[in-house]
Amino acid sequence: MRACLTIGVAAALLLTGCHCQPPVGTAFVSLANEPTSNDPTQPTIRLAVTAAFISDAGVGVYEKLVRYLEQETGYSIKLVSGFSYRTVDAMLTTGDIDIACVCGLPYVLSRELPQPPTRLMAVPIPLEPRYKGRPIYYSDVIVRADSPYRCIEELKGRVWAYNDELSNSGYNLPRAFLIRKGLEKGHLGKIIRTGSHEESIRAVATGAADVSAVDSLVLDFERFRGSEYARKLRVIHSLGPAGIVPVVASRKMDPKRFEVVQRALLEMHTTPTGRAILREARLLRFETADDRLYDSIREALELARSTGCMGLQR
Repeated sequence: MRACLTIGVAAALLLTGCHCQPPVGTAFVSLANEPTSNDPTQPTIRLAVTAAFISDAGVGVYEKLVRYLEQETGYSIKLVSGFSYRTVDAMLTTGDIDIACVCGLPYVLSRELPQPPTRLMAVPIPLEPRYKGRPIYYSDVIVRADSPYRCIEELKGRVWAYNDELSNSGYNLPRAFLIRKGLEKGHLGKIIRTGSHEESIRAVATGAADVSAVDSLVLDFERFRGSEYARKLRVIHSLGPAGIVPVVASRKMDPKRFEVVQRALLEMHTTPTGRAILREARLLRFETADDRLYDSIREALELARSTGCMGLQR
């Protein structure tokens, strides 16, 4: 766990499935309170990302999002990345991070606590037609385009890559799929952890792994931008849909500041600048959501618990 947060444009590799290491050349700052440029008495809002709407190739989009929120709210906001799911969860609990884009599975797990440390702020609505204007996404199971495999049943003994154990699309949904198919015991061969959906995509495309399950939003964006790795892949299953990665706020965040930032997100699509940024992020808008949006994630988790199969295989 790193002792400092990564911020700035170089650190804008956010909104990805899981980034446990910051990019080379990133600037580091401490967690000490920084005054805002508009009001020296107000601490800076820290917005962290562990899970995402698009891949880390959309580097500049997220700095634009933060700058937009600063302009609309009058608050100083810092973008932070480079932390694992677990660390961001802990920092949301203590209030060291105010707002975060998190994976649905860690969010569901946090809701099981006697005093949940976060509250839902907003959810993104993807632009691509496959989502039909709903706050959902899928776990896309990928193989190389030139491979002979057409379904998971044919992948017995093959190498499976995953990003993180706390990833819904990379771990929770495929684990439930294997259990339902009766393939949770000894079906897969070697299992490798990559640390991010982008690395899982690269592993399958280059032959380091035979199969992986990745965030459909990340794969969509990689294809949209013409990634050489994404072009080499084929989807054999789309698991889900599941509730999309939420934007949450720490319970320790000032309620007034929560409302102001939330309003800016929810109204982004009504301004020309906001619409342009959303389109770059491959989003239509942000909406509010009910916690029930994440019930399918809970169901997949409970299946693993009830069968005693918490890994991708026994």
